[in-house]
Amino acid sequence: MFPRTTTWRRGAASGLMVVLLAVAGCSTNPATGKRQIAFVGEQQEIAMGREADQQISQQLGLYPDQELQDYVNRLGQKLAAQSERPELPWTFRVVDDPVVNAFALPGGFIYVTRGLLSHLTSEAELVSVLGHEIGHVTGRHSVEHMSKAQLAQVGLIAGMVLQPELARTYGDLASTGLQLMFLKYGRDDEREADSLGLRYLNQQAYDPREMSDVFRTLARVSAQQKQGRIPNWMSTHPTPEDRIQRINTQVAELGDLSNRTVARERYLKSIDGVVFGTNPREGYFQGNTFIHPELGFQVTFPQGWQAVNQKQAVGALSPNQDAQVVLTLSGRRSPEEAAREFFSQQGIVQGNSLRADLGGMPAVARVFGVQRGQGGNLQGVVAFVEKDDKVYQVLGFTLAQSWNRYDNLLADFVGSFDKVTDRNALNVQPGRLDVVSIPSAMTLDEFNRRYPSSVDLETLAIINDADRNTRFPAGTEVKRVIGGVGDTQRGR
Repeated sequence: MFPRTTTWRRGAASGLMVVLLAVAGCSTNPATGKRQIAFVGEQQEIAMGREADQQISQQLGLYPDQELQDYVNRLGQKLAAQSERPELPWTFRVVDDPVVNAFALPGGFIYVTRGLLSHLTSEAELVSVLGHEIGHVTGRHSVEHMSKAQLAQVGLIAGMVLQPELARTYGDLASTGLQLMFLKYGRDDEREADSLGLRYLNQQAYDPREMSDVFRTLARVSAQQKQGRIPNWMSTHPTPEDRIQRINTQVAELGDLSNRTVARERYLKSIDGVVFGTNPREGYFQGNTFIHPELGFQVTFPQGWQAVNQKQAVGALSPNQDAQVVLTLSGRRSPEEAAREFFSQQGIVQGNSLRADLGGMPAVARVFGVQRGQGGNLQGVVAFVEKDDKVYQVLGFTLAQSWNRYDNLLADFVGSFDKVTDRNALNVQPGRLDVVSIPSAMTLDEFNRRYPSSVDLETLAIINDADRNTRFPAGTEVKRVIGGVGDTQRGR
């Protein structure tokens, strides 16, 4: 009996701790009217958002068009000023990323991508997206998720105190869970953000019917969009059909919608000339060769591997996901210094030296091994190459037991690093939106023949919220894409 009583007391104490903390952390949210658990105070929320904001700006990069940045920020500030949390340090920025996306950080730091802007067709549509993201902040969705995670950890930590063996098994998992929840919301949160966004849209006298058009466009984009540097806006949201039905029901209750603002022409003027799709100045693929015109290098990836180009690195994963290659800047002053730093890391063992230069450039190259104990040892090849006062790290590795299968592929990748001499490759420019005011009525198909685009007709239809047979009246402003490299060169 005694052991069972002790166990019951421990469980009751842990449960009571959770209940007391939950009661202490509950408050009523002014935006939603709901009771929420919130262990994170407003100043802490702002501090967390500001820190993450700096990382986003550095890692993803902001779109270099101050006029467009000011336009988006101005619209967002007007919405936020009428929200339930006007005192937050609201900022609205455009991220230099081709993926159709928008996201909010705690404390009022909100981002939209240039990819999203290129797919919207009116100011009212943009305002509906900004309102949705403001709704995540005023609804304190990320804060609530973090608070719930803290609450779950309280129970977990109480269990760890009583049963230390749990710490070894679940301690890291709890911490990882907090990080993963940072930008993810449940479907109920998304529906609530939709409703709050509609409220803010309506307060500013924009046409709320434009919100449904955004959902339809997102549904079309999600079917064809490739993975980018940040999460897809549709990834955790309710289905577009569900959202359209819910919003249309709410819109029908708003009454007279005459004289509402759409501002199509003003919006299209603001995005005229925006970079569309992947910017080849940041690197692009010709077949399986990656070319970076700004830095003047190229490297050839193994055929059939899944490649991803990010701001600070380009890499690829083998089809079986058991080998990887990565190219980054090392940040060191010489290949020798970079090599010394790399091989000073615990568990890394130097192997045979390889040839001393790549494409006539000074380099240090070696085979290496990584001893990881139960995690399984790794084997790979790395080169540090100096070009134009920069030192690049070119790396390929796999599990030790797979080395004989991949050694030649990895060595070929590392050895392929070279200078780019083709002037056409060095001078390539990105595709850009071109807004055309059509002189006479025409279908999208006719528009495409008269004003050719460097994207296919399906993409052209999506960015104009149309289909190939849509007939535009004379004087309508229609988007096309000019310049850039072909889709087959944009990456895989």
